[in-house]
Amino acid sequence: MGDVDTAMMTTHMLETAGANIAYDVHGPLPTAGGRPPLFMIGQPMDAGGFATLASHFPDRTVVTYDPRGLGRSTRNDGRVDHAPTVQAGDVHAVIEAPGAGPVEMFASSGGAVTALALVAAYPSDVTTLVAHEPPLIPVLPDAEAAERARAAVRDTYQAKGSHAGMAAFIAMTSWRGEFTSDYFTQPEPDPVLFGMPADDDGSRDDPLLSDRSWAVSSYRPDAAALAAAPARVVIAVGEESLGTFTGRTSLATAELLSQQATVFPSHHGGFLGGEFRYAGQPEAFARKLRDVLGDNN
Repeated sequence: MGDVDTAMMTTHMLETAGANIAYDVHGPLPTAGGRPPLFMIGQPMDAGGFATLASHFPDRTVVTYDPRGLGRSTRNDGRVDHAPTVQAGDVHAVIEAPGAGPVEMFASSGGAVTALALVAAYPSDVTTLVAHEPPLIPVLPDAEAAERARAAVRDTYQAKGSHAGMAAFIAMTSWRGEFTSDYFTQPEPDPVLFGMPADDDGSRDDPLLSDRSWAVSSYRPDAAALAAAPARVVIAVGEESLGTFTGRTSLATAELLSQQATVFPSHHGGFLGGEFRYAGQPEAFARKLRDVLGDNN
């Protein structure tokens, strides 16, 4: 592997339809060694969540960005919702801006949904997509019950604030198996048990706990368009996530695309280091990602 100066990082602002998008380029363009840039995207997480993972790719030019309305990216479209098809257009614009050609992409959570929409709409933008744990409700056999569980998180957040809402979200995303009557009849989770205060901070605009990102979890991938695209699409799932909500959506999405999900180390945030106090196994995760991308060949 060649060396790239990790201190070489430039930040850019790009005007797209209805938004100003901030993105960072870690490393040189054109890239060293002829490999395409490695684009890392999340949602509602912004570029800051990829600091640890990017540090494990010092030989690659890594691009990260903040989705519209999140982090440093502002929007002037008069909307507050987060739609994967709209975000796909922003990512397409960022890929085109440096003139570096198609990219390899690691996309996690809502970012994985955006990435699937990107490959369907702009099939020449990506050579390999690793879509890690896309939270896609329509692919589940219990989709109606999952929608009810999602609505309960929103309702708790609207009634009691972010701490109660986050406790409900954790309970939903850690539940194993389908959302049966056992799930809906359990006691409402206490935020104190998750290390959070019980008070209401007054916020009601959280993209994760409100219904502002429902377009993300309600998205259904275009399997025909993805199959026709030249990109290699890999659905990834954390070994600790198997059986949980995003573990089940990952396996179901892989089945929709006529493949088996590729198992990665750790959990939904397995690539995280010290970000968000939700550390995974970033070194092992990066090794697996290199294997999937062919960097170790």
